[in-house]
Amino acid sequence: MLAIAVVSLTACEKADHLYCNLPARFTMENIYQAPALYTACNSMGQFCTITASSGNFEFKSITKTDRLPITGGYVYDGFYLGLSGLIVGLPDRTEMLKDQIEVVCFDLACSYCYHEFGITKPLKLQENGKAQCTSCKSLYDLNDMGRGSEGKSLYRYHVRLIGNTLVIAN
Repeated sequence: MLAIAVVSLTACEKADHLYCNLPARFTMENIYQAPALYTACNSMGQFCTITASSGNFEFKSITKTDRLPITGGYVYDGFYLGLSGLIVGLPDRTEMLKDQIEVVCFDLACSYCYHEFGITKPLKLQENGKAQCTSCKSLYDLNDMGRGSEGKSLYRYHVRLIGNTLVIAN
C-alpha cells in the first residue's frame, strides 16, 4: 500500500513539471480571423508566435504575419502572454502516453537564457518545427514538446482548442 502511494505521488510530481507555473492567459474566439494562428492550430508541424505591441496582437508563422487590434474583450478580460510571447501549434507526432495529437503552447522566451541568466531572449521560428534563440543560439524542437539542445525544454502552458476558440490559461 505504501509503495502504491509513493508511486502515485511521484507520478503527480512528474505531471506537474510538464507545465510551468509562470502566468499566461489568452483567449481568442474565431481563430480563423488570424490565418497564421488558424493554420498552426489545424495543420500538423505548423507553429505560430503570438505577441502584442502598439495596440495589436501579432500572429506570426514562418511565412505569414497577421495583426489584429486588441479589442475591448481582451482588455476587459485581460491577457498575459508569458515572458516574451507565446508559440502555439500542432506537433507532427503524438506526445508520449497520449492517443491523439493536441495543440501545444510554449513561451517564446529561451528557457536556457531565462534559467541560467534571468533574462528573456526571444526565439525565432525555423523550418521543420524548430525555434532558435536569437542570443545563445539554443535550438528547440517544437514537434518534440519543446526539447532544447542545451538540455532545457521550453516553458509550456495549458492550452485547449474548443471548436474555433483557443484558450491558454496557466
